[in-house]
Amino acid sequence: MNEIEKAAEVLRGGGVVVYPTDTLYALGASIYDEDAVKRVYEIKRRPPSMHMPVAVGSVDLIESVAVMNGNARKIARKFLPGALTLVMEKREDVPETVAGEKIAVRVPDCDAALELASLAGPITATSANIHGMEEPSDVEISRKQLGGMADIYIDGGKLGGIPSTIVDVSGGEIRIIREGAIVKERLHE
Repeated sequence: MNEIEKAAEVLRGGGVVVYPTDTLYALGASIYDEDAVKRVYEIKRRPPSMHMPVAVGSVDLIESVAVMNGNARKIARKFLPGALTLVMEKREDVPETVAGEKIAVRVPDCDAALELASLAGPITATSANIHGMEEPSDVEISRKQLGGMADIYIDGGKLGGIPSTIVDVSGGEIRIIREGAIVKERLHE
């Protein structure tokens, strides 16, 4: 069993994993395990009112957690996998612990993250740090902040360090919530 398979097993068993993405290290738990998701909020010291992004294993799997409209499909085809988070209407079976009416979805351009989310199902993709502290571009930053609170750490080396761009495509227009790795000019090309 390789490291990703072991991490997927930990996630399926209700554990919490630190894993690399194409931007920063993320703190993952199965979105369907409400206790594990609550643990992520506790580890990050993040208020539950601040919902978490979710990573899925492929563009095709976005619709397992979200309702995609034409804008969402167009942007997903152009930029995903990549450093973009799409905010869309969530599917009803997605627990409230993860998302309200809308859900933020990532398909990271990172083999480890994609394999992990493919094996374990949709997982949380919030940055693996204490809320408001240094962004985790290196697994050691996460390890220093989180210590033994995560069940397993996957070391993917030094990452880009620039957060993903967050775009709300739930309505009729494309609205940038946070400019990150993908600049707004590219989104409107």
